[in-house]
Amino acid sequence: MSDLLSLPDIKTIEPPQENETDMMFKVEAVGPPERCPECGFDKLYKHSSRNQLIMDLPIRLKRVGLQLNRRRYKCRECGSTFWERLISVDEKRSMTKRLLKSIQEQSMSKTFVEVAESVGVDEKTIRNVFKDYVALKEREYQFETPKWLGIDEIHIIRRPRLVLTNIERRTIYDIKPNRNKETVIQRLSEISDRTYIEYVTMDMWKPYKDAVNTILPHAKVVVDKFHVVRMANQALDNVRKSLKAHMSQKERRTLMRERFILLKRKHDLNERESFLLDTWLGNLPALKEAYELKEEFYWIWDTPDPDEGHLRYSQWRHRCMSSNSKDAYKDLVRAVDNWHVEIFNYFDKRLTNAYTESINSIIRQVERMGRGYSFDALRAKILFNEKLHKKRKLRFNECPCVRNKFHTIHSCYINKENCVGVVFNTGTRFNCTDKCKFEVMNYFYI
Repeated sequence: MSDLLSLPDIKTIEPPQENETDMMFKVEAVGPPERCPECGFDKLYKHSSRNQLIMDLPIRLKRVGLQLNRRRYKCRECGSTFWERLISVDEKRSMTKRLLKSIQEQSMSKTFVEVAESVGVDEKTIRNVFKDYVALKEREYQFETPKWLGIDEIHIIRRPRLVLTNIERRTIYDIKPNRNKETVIQRLSEISDRTYIEYVTMDMWKPYKDAVNTILPHAKVVVDKFHVVRMANQALDNVRKSLKAHMSQKERRTLMRERFILLKRKHDLNERESFLLDTWLGNLPALKEAYELKEEFYWIWDTPDPDEGHLRYSQWRHRCMSSNSKDAYKDLVRAVDNWHVEIFNYFDKRLTNAYTESINSIIRQVERMGRGYSFDALRAKILFNEKLHKKRKLRFNECPCVRNKFHTIHSCYINKENCVGVVFNTGTRFNCTDKCKFEVMNYFYI
């Protein structure tokens, strides 16, 4: 009889019974234990037995149960009794270890109900497995400290939550239950190697800036450019709305329908859109002035030269404040004046919070998938999702011995028997005696 289970210490004793959704195998241990776990004596005898239900991985999309004839043995030497031990079974959960691993992985991306239905285990058990797995991950994982840190917030479970991302590596870093200044300070202070952080991108939320300046005084704050240029779009849209009062109902509907044309960059318009834009601007001088201010503000960020960017803004500000649209743009002017340094730090690396914003959309998908999750469960499903994070590994050039080898590689020749690595561009071997030897070996061993 072929063994469908392929478990090393369990064998089937008769063909499985099955229906449309489930399969049941009668199984027993491959052999008796060799020695008493208490005294090590090898003279044992069968004392009693009982049937135990052990759940296993599905086969052909059918849930699998193992009816295990579990035997108890008694030692002739010390008199102790014990149940036979099976390395394939997780005793705490009454399931195979491979099923436990599968549940751990699935619970990160699927709802608890979905996992429970697919493997035939109670939903409460799935939640408990998930909880234990998350606790293990919290102890084991060390997330890579970002060189470029993104700070943002997202509204989930009826309140704003703090989201931290690694912009350079495009991974999520952490999620906290609120975005209070104290919470941000506490989280940043927990980063042991925080001096590694060079830039922090954010929106114009002063508690973020204050927290970063307190804990990361060496890091440059960069206000996300898209939050700034969006205010120019809002100013233009306010002008459009103010003009509707003097239009017919048909003109209002048309202007509303073609609003997106005003908000697009002029160089992105097609021929039809350009014609419609010229028509509106030709008939509405106030709208034309506001539109040109919007386009000129966007133009500031097109230059790669920070000095040119400052000059363009100065010219734009002068024109704006002497125009009829100055009231519409006053909030934008005030924001740039108040956050001038942080906004123009954009030109250093042209960093934005675009990745953080994209992460927020994924977070919302996870929240919709599992209505009723607690914040801790939702955080874990996001934070330990393999698609959204990376476990920290030392960069190759962070190993002190490797850095030294790069500087002295031509004068350093190591005995072949002692080699554990190689510099690919020269073929010269080196021996890493630093603690990070195994990290280097994982990737460069030959």
